[in-house]
Amino acid sequence: VTVNWVMQADVAVLVGDAHRGLPPMWLNSSIPAFAHDSMNRRNVVRSSSLWVRQQQYLPWKLRTLKLQPLSPVPSDIEISRSQTPKAIDQLAQEIGLLPEELEAYGRTKAKVRLSLLDRLKEQPDGKYVLVAGITPTPLGEGKSTVTIGLVQALSAHLKLNSVACLRQPSQGPTFGVKGGAAGGGYAQVIPMEEFNLHLTGDIHAITAANNLVAAAIDARILHESTQSDKALYNRLVPSVNGMRRFSPIQLARLHRLGISKSDPGALTPEEAKTFVRLDLDPEKVTWQRVIDTNDRFLRKITVGQANTEKGHSRQTQFDIAVASEIMAILALSDGLADMKQRLGRMVVGSSRSGQPVTADDLGVTGALAVLMKDAIKPTLMQTLEGTPVFVHAGPFANIAHGNSSVLADKLALKLVGEDGYVVTEAGFGADIGMEKFFNIKCRASGLKPNVVVLVATVRALKMHGGGPNVSAGAPLPKEYIMENLKLVADGCSNLKKQIQIAHLFGVPVVVALNVFQTDTQAEIDLVCRIAEKTGATAAVPCHHWSRGGRGSVDLAHAVKEAARQKNNFQFLYDLQMPIHEKIRTIAQKVYGAEDIDLSPEAQAKIEYYTQQGYNTLPICMAKTHLSLSHMPEKKGVPTGFVLPIRDVRASIGAGFIYPLVGSMSTMPGLPTRPCFYDIDLDPVTEEITGLF
Repeated sequence: VTVNWVMQADVAVLVGDAHRGLPPMWLNSSIPAFAHDSMNRRNVVRSSSLWVRQQQYLPWKLRTLKLQPLSPVPSDIEISRSQTPKAIDQLAQEIGLLPEELEAYGRTKAKVRLSLLDRLKEQPDGKYVLVAGITPTPLGEGKSTVTIGLVQALSAHLKLNSVACLRQPSQGPTFGVKGGAAGGGYAQVIPMEEFNLHLTGDIHAITAANNLVAAAIDARILHESTQSDKALYNRLVPSVNGMRRFSPIQLARLHRLGISKSDPGALTPEEAKTFVRLDLDPEKVTWQRVIDTNDRFLRKITVGQANTEKGHSRQTQFDIAVASEIMAILALSDGLADMKQRLGRMVVGSSRSGQPVTADDLGVTGALAVLMKDAIKPTLMQTLEGTPVFVHAGPFANIAHGNSSVLADKLALKLVGEDGYVVTEAGFGADIGMEKFFNIKCRASGLKPNVVVLVATVRALKMHGGGPNVSAGAPLPKEYIMENLKLVADGCSNLKKQIQIAHLFGVPVVVALNVFQTDTQAEIDLVCRIAEKTGATAAVPCHHWSRGGRGSVDLAHAVKEAARQKNNFQFLYDLQMPIHEKIRTIAQKVYGAEDIDLSPEAQAKIEYYTQQGYNTLPICMAKTHLSLSHMPEKKGVPTGFVLPIRDVRASIGAGFIYPLVGSMSTMPGLPTRPCFYDIDLDPVTEEITGLF
């Protein structure tokens, strides 16, 4: 576009104003009389100024919400309801989002469009902080609560830009035994009811997409078994208004088969047979149906028993929705195009000749992308103190990588600016969630963490030190209520091991000791001394549960200081290593095993995946989260064990190999008294009760 000197003057002023964060100013005095026909020029100038403004990083103008903590601390839902959240469009404006980058879902939550990444692509990233934990116990360690308390401290009290990135909770635990996952006490995401129930429907989208694949599999097996090659071809490539043509996904399948023809009438009978016959072996279908409800009776089912299915029944199962490979794909994708490619690569089973069959082969990829097009956008919410939170994805931490999405982290790192902080959380202990965060998620994202915050509690350390077993809801034994320095010291073996695991990756560690009312000062001091002696940059007692962000200011200062340190981040293994060597490296260096023991089935699978070219994928170990070993009852730091690898499976779309250590349940069951006994709705006020 050629602009005259009038337009150049206007644009210069507009650019200057935009950089200063001011609204456009018009130089009426600079426009000469001949500008009576300047309307078109004005439009060009306005368009130019809008473009300039839209490329800018907008400084934050965050208005935090005040907390008035009570003692004793009320229930989580009472605390949540005592705070009035800001309108989500107001929060979005405060953190530099443009109106067109927001899709509101009611008043307090919204999807954020991925166009933000293009607008801020030149913006330097902020600091990247991972919250992990010691090996979890039934007493709970509070990683989500620490994450929220830390960002409340950073933004509301240190006045630094920060965003928390959390996983979306499954409704299974919410109505089962665990309850919600919005944090706790005065460190929560609000409204906690919306956080824990449905949110923006992402898990429902995953359920729909997953079960569409399952339906396509069984329908294809039925149709191939009951129709001739010619009948199949005529139905798969029908004549519409006298014309036959391949759909784009069918053309892609022809290309993969080495058939370069695009005219449906030009295929030979043999080529047509190759095209229409996936020849899926019903015994080798690996894709399961999913539902977001704990339902133990769906762990093994038989489908196809109706007379209409002509005797084509087979055994299969349901998994919990968050265990779907589509959830893992959502968490690891860096955009819509990448997600679509990953969905197409998903392997759903093997043909009778041993070849992998993919979602692309089924022709369902485009439909899956349509179902997932909104789910790929992170959801914006807020903490009790009005600081921003991204909630996105929630892959099952045992068989997948147990981290929130790459996209949420990338959006947040651009939004906070170079001096800001993004705090994201990894599921379970550092040996599972953190290891997978580094070796899988960081490989997918290209991002490098600056600090690990390792969460521990005195009472969980006592259990690792040999304290008695506990169960949720039962009274605590006296060992967890009274001072016991020996149990604490012995249990710190697990804390020391998890610090050492983080150091394998070259990242500085800050220990966050989540303080409970029963902890004594001597116990707190002992844990902090041991942590710092083991190599933690700092060990800080945290009181965010009872005080909000103010109770984690010391932790925020420690994280800020650790982020200044030199970072020598490195992966644990090279992707070019053989599959069994990558497994052995994790078992020995992370878990402390002497060696691994591959079953014949596992060895055969490794050979098959290597033959198929999947051997350069990272490893996602599927093992119990309750111990560093494969034995849930072994607390502390087990030694002298050999890690048994029962089977090895692959999530090709997500992009990892997952070895099975022992038997892993992918469908939780309901306890005798589930949480739903206490959950209710007032039909007049629509107020929800019973969530915690």
